[in-house]
Amino acid sequence: MNWVTGILVYVIIWWLIFFMALPFGVKAEENPEVGHEPSAPKNPMLWRKALITSAIAGVLWGVAYYVITNKLISIGELAY
Repeated sequence: MNWVTGILVYVIIWWLIFFMALPFGVKAEENPEVGHEPSAPKNPMLWRKALITSAIAGVLWGVAYYVITNKLISIGELAY
């Protein structure tokens, strides 16, 4: 795995986990202001979710790196 592939794998893992984490802990505002969407989250906690996602993605990237570099799964074997 070269450095470009490593970055791409990390980014893909990060976005997948981030989209899975978005709905956690979100509550809609009870009395939204006029012009606001009633289902919009009150406090989405995006920075917190981004930090947690980065940590989880780092661990999963490490697992993926180990599997790829030690050839535990090879792309050639998946073709059959």
